[in-house]
Amino acid sequence: MKLKLDAIDRKILELLQRNSNITNAQLAQEVSLSPAPTLERVKKLETAGIIKSYHAVVDTASVGLGVSTFVMASLKGHNKENITKFISAISAIPEIVECHHLTGEADFILKIVAPDIPSYQKLMLEQVSNIEVVDNLQSMVILSTFKDTKIVPIPEP
Repeated sequence: MKLKLDAIDRKILELLQRNSNITNAQLAQEVSLSPAPTLERVKKLETAGIIKSYHAVVDTASVGLGVSTFVMASLKGHNKENITKFISAISAIPEIVECHHLTGEADFILKIVAPDIPSYQKLMLEQVSNIEVVDNLQSMVILSTFKDTKIVPIPEP
């Protein structure tokens, strides 16, 4: 069931994306409602699965993860068994922080973080390239990032 979002719901989503630590009282004030109906709306958005989680965004370089890469991965065969094996294997590697199934030349794109190039190379040689269903890997080191927002625009109806 798709939840119909009104202007207040969209404003709540915008505010929570920008600051998930905002108090309910502050949120209520921003959307011009009293706290009880504001909290009710937030709970409705959570229950509907529109709000999936609340978390801190960590600066990777500040915690010693100085290398980020995208890796295009192609599988030996594009079937359910190979996809399941691949997803299971990459799920066990914490340095793989994103995985997206694609159309086009590659089957998946991964985002990988590592402390440095030697660590990244070791990870690729000892873990990622050893996943039995992987046919081809193409790495792209991220030199700099100019936009990395987790804030999605909420479309109007």
